[in-house]
Amino acid sequence: MTAAVSPQRAPFGARLAAAMTEFGPLCVGIDPHPGLLAAWGLADDIAGLRSFSLTVVEALGGKVASFKPQSALFERHGSKGVGVLEEVIAAARDAGTLTIVDAKRGDIGSTMAGYADAFLADGAPLAGDALTVSPYLGFGSLAPAVELAHETGRGLFVLCLTSNPEGKQVQHSVTTTGTSVAADMAAHAAALNADAASRGELGSIGLVVGATIGDAARDLGVDLAAVNGPLLAPGVGAQGAGAAELAQVFGGARTSVLASSSRGVLKAGPSHEALQRAALVAAAEARDALRDTPNG
Repeated sequence: MTAAVSPQRAPFGARLAAAMTEFGPLCVGIDPHPGLLAAWGLADDIAGLRSFSLTVVEALGGKVASFKPQSALFERHGSKGVGVLEEVIAAARDAGTLTIVDAKRGDIGSTMAGYADAFLADGAPLAGDALTVSPYLGFGSLAPAVELAHETGRGLFVLCLTSNPEGKQVQHSVTTTGTSVAADMAAHAAALNADAASRGELGSIGLVVGATIGDAARDLGVDLAAVNGPLLAPGVGAQGAGAAELAQVFGGARTSVLASSSRGVLKAGPSHEALQRAALVAAAEARDALRDTPNG
C-alpha cells in the first residue's frame, strides 16, 4: 500500500520498535476477567470494570511498551462496557503508551470497512494504535483494514499460528498452491511490510504467533524472519516459554517478538507498586528469553 501516513503519527512499526527498545518487549494485556475482578475485591460490573482497567493504565502507563485490552471482556458488559474500553484507550494515549485493541475482527466488503473505521480511523473512540484481525475469510478480505492502518500510521496483528488446539484445523491446512495456510498468511504480511524493510524499519503488519507452538512454524514453512513485522506472542517467560522454546519457535525472528502477559502481571494488583514490580519482572524475563542466543 502506498497511501500517505497521517502527518502527525509515525508508522506503528517504528513507534513499537522504539517502545520495545526503551521499555522491553512486553505487552501487558488488560483482561478484566470476573476472577481477576474478584481477586482485586471488585464487583463484576461497570464500576469494577472501570476501576480495574484504569488502575492498570495509571500504574503502568509510560512504563511498558504497550497495552492490549481484550475487547470481549468489555463488550460482555454491553454499551457501558464498550464506553469503558473507550476510556481505557484514551487514558493509554494520554499516558503515551501504545494500545493494541484485541478484537480479532474479520469480515468482508463494507462490513470489514466498518470494523476498520471503528478501530483504525483517526478520531474513532475505539481506535488504539493497532488491532488484532482474523484473516480466515481470505487475507484479501482484510484490505479495508490494511489500507486504513497504513493511511493513519496504525498497525495490524494478523492471527497466524495460535496455540489453541483448534487452530490447527485451519492454520495447518494446505492451500491449493501447496503451501500451508499459516505460511500464506505470513507471506502476505511480509509483502505489505516490504517498503518498511527497504528502509531498515520494522513493518506495521504483524502476526499473532503463540510462544508454545514448538516446531510448527518450521514444519509448516512459515518464514517469520521474512515478515519484518512485530510478532505478538502469548506464552513468554513465566507463562511457559523460555529461551530454548523461543529459539525453537521464532529462530532469527526473536528480535521482533512482543511478549504478551496478562494474568502474570495483573494478578499482582491492585497496588500500583506491585503491578509495576510485576511488569518490570515480566519485561526482564521476556528480554532475557528473547536474547539472540538462548544462553547469552
